Amino acid sequence: MKTRKNILISWVCFGILAGLSGCAPKVYQLRPVSGDVVRIEGRPTTKAETNGIVVVASYERLDLQYVALDIEVKNKSDRPFEVDPADFQYTALDEEQKTVFITTSSPQKPLMFSAADPIREADRTAYNQEREVKRLKTAKVINTVLLVAAVASDVASSSNRNNHRPERWVQNRVTHDNIYAAIQAKRMIDHGLFADRMQRYDYETYRWKELSMKPTTLRPGESVRGLVYLPMSRDAKYMLINYPVSDTESVMLTFQQEWVKEKQRKK
Repeated sequence: MKTRKNILISWVCFGILAGLSGCAPKVYQLRPVSGDVVRIEGRPTTKAETNGIVVVASYERLDLQYVALDIEVKNKSDRPFEVDPADFQYTALDEEQKTVFITTSSPQKPLMFSAADPIREADRTAYNQEREVKRLKTAKVINTVLLVAAVASDVASSSNRNNHRPERWVQNRVTHDNIYAAIQAKRMIDHGLFADRMQRYDYETYRWKELSMKPTTLRPGESVRGLVYLPMSRDAKYMLINYPVSDTESVMLTFQQEWVKEKQRKK
């Protein structure tokens, strides 16, 4: 009996371990599959050129809801060129690199995404920070009002002759102690949410003002480099990125997007 029991336990443990190994976390990968692809600083990097405008791009990281690309734009033409990171956009492609369409619209439209405008996003983040400060001030006022009301109720019930009996006194103390604890808990939650949100907004401010590519005018021979943030879509197997260099022409780059199981490190 013990032998069968040990065998059964061993098989159960084996099944659990196999299940855990099969549930390895998936990591996001994005790699260029078009243009002149080379490895620079250990990362696959692609380059394409149209009308003297060169775009060099590589995948940087998945940043919250955005795919961050490290992009450099070079002006090899003989004219000034206006660079705006918000002009980058991509069309979602399927496994066969065919356009993915929005099925909810009629007529169907290609599934396309535009890069984030760093100036607009920085302004939006500043507004959100101001809103959070106002929200915390309002919460403080509400908490103060609740506390004053609780103290008034406590004093009034304590002075009531009917509450001098031991059982009524104990009930009164339990009730008001719970009210005070609830107000304190609400205060801690308010401050915790404020700290978490402000921390995120501080990072977003840094992202849009320090890391992202800025709109600029490139004179012949000049270049600009920074991160371009494209909304991430799980519906895309490939991202056909385009950047217009004129009314009729664009620089085109294709990246393959996939989620793969993270390799287990050997102990």
